[in-house]
Amino acid sequence: PPPAKYGGRHTVTLIPGDGIGPELLNHVREVFRFSCVPVDFEVVHVNSSLTTEDDINNAITAIRRNGVALKGNIETNHVMPPSVKSRNNLLRTSLDLYANVMHCQSLPGVQTRHKGIDILIVRENTEGEYSSLEHESVPGVVESLKIITRNNSLRIADYAFRLAREKGRRRVTAVHKANIMKLGDGLFLQCCKEVASGYPDITFDSMIVDNTTMQLVSNPEQFDVMVMPNLYGNVVSNVCAGLVGGPGLVPGANYGRDYAVFETATRNTGKSIADKNIANPTAMLLASCMMLDHLKLYDYASLLRNAVLTCMNETTLHTADIGGQGTTSEVVQSIMRIIQSKGQLTTDL
Repeated sequence: PPPAKYGGRHTVTLIPGDGIGPELLNHVREVFRFSCVPVDFEVVHVNSSLTTEDDINNAITAIRRNGVALKGNIETNHVMPPSVKSRNNLLRTSLDLYANVMHCQSLPGVQTRHKGIDILIVRENTEGEYSSLEHESVPGVVESLKIITRNNSLRIADYAFRLAREKGRRRVTAVHKANIMKLGDGLFLQCCKEVASGYPDITFDSMIVDNTTMQLVSNPEQFDVMVMPNLYGNVVSNVCAGLVGGPGLVPGANYGRDYAVFETATRNTGKSIADKNIANPTAMLLASCMMLDHLKLYDYASLLRNAVLTCMNETTLHTADIGGQGTTSEVVQSIMRIIQSKGQLTTDL
């Protein structure tokens, strides 16, 4: 992480994005200010309706300058011409944020079918089906290129095993479809096996992606750390988020060698519930905790994380998505009261 400047304060790029992004990030800023967190935000707006890339390039420049960002999801419009690339994808590939990490954990205060889920998903974030390389070879025939490289597969596998060791995990499962894509997914699987041989203390196994989704919804407790290429990572992480209570609860992080960007795990814009004060702020607040951990502000991270989880599990003040009637601002106020009750130095509400 970048070292703190200016009297121990960090500057972080804030990209509000679309849908519920702006309101949730305003709440994050409100909680940070209230808790005297030594972070200053540099707000960069990205307009998703523009076809030029000026906005996203400004955001990328700001992240290169600050090293860390917190973002809402930027909408990708399907009706725009094929030349207009997904802004989120562009940001991840330009900054080489190769590892998307999501921690899916059962929360005691949330009613779900399964209990005791504690899965770390590591998703390759820069290639695979998201190469943005497509062409119509003859009218009515489209080829989309899925790119798998040895370098990037070794890199993501090594990241998953290092993370597993660091977090005291016992097992890494590689998810693939090498029975059909023998070269592409075959290479990915081979790279995972190679890396696994260097980590004898961690059990390695692999599972075909279709079976993985069935196993997840029937017996999710069996999984520990999972590593997979880009598109499977997208599908599997959404299934996992659903298992623990939905998109409003799970944070996500994108790590590269030089930069880190934090967001909600399932990358929803939540347009249908925007500006209604009903969105669940948990995922974005927990994403900001992951960001504080990355900045080595561990005390602030655990203070905020504990307050969010206490609010979720003990006061049972829930937003509509998890069966409650609380508004976004009521939940945030409750979290701030918990922070205050812990004796944290706070500014006025």
